[in-house]
Amino acid sequence: MSQIAVTVFILVLLALAWIDARRGLLPDALTQPLLWAGLLVNLNGTLVPLQHAVLGAAAGYLLLWCVYWGFLLTTGREGLGYGDLKLLAAIGAWLGWTVLPWVLLASASLGLVAALALRLAGRMKAGDALSFGPCLAAAGILVLFAMSL
Repeated sequence: MSQIAVTVFILVLLALAWIDARRGLLPDALTQPLLWAGLLVNLNGTLVPLQHAVLGAAAGYLLLWCVYWGFLLTTGREGLGYGDLKLLAAIGAWLGWTVLPWVLLASASLGLVAALALRLAGRMKAGDALSFGPCLAAAGILVLFAMSL
């Protein structure tokens, strides 16, 4: 069961990364079922205890919600989409609250590397938007594999 669940988790994360990279959108039709599936998979502690999964979902959403509003109030611009908040909540539901700092560190690092590479290649200018969903998805997969070591 856990191998099938983990495979589904990874495949949905890859699909979300691809969609966000192409369209700048993380569809609710994938993020919300992914969140619920994470909670259901962890009912019996398959990957993490249920309490960690529930706290992971809430903390994942609230962490990026605070970043969203802090950036908006500081700059007057949106720095994240709500799909990013839902995706981190889903990752938290699967992997638990204790790994969220690692997911955020990895995703922010991946985003920085991607932005620098795009700037150096002349494909991105200062102030251009970068889809953060692929960074979150990749970080979720990396942290999942790190948990299994």
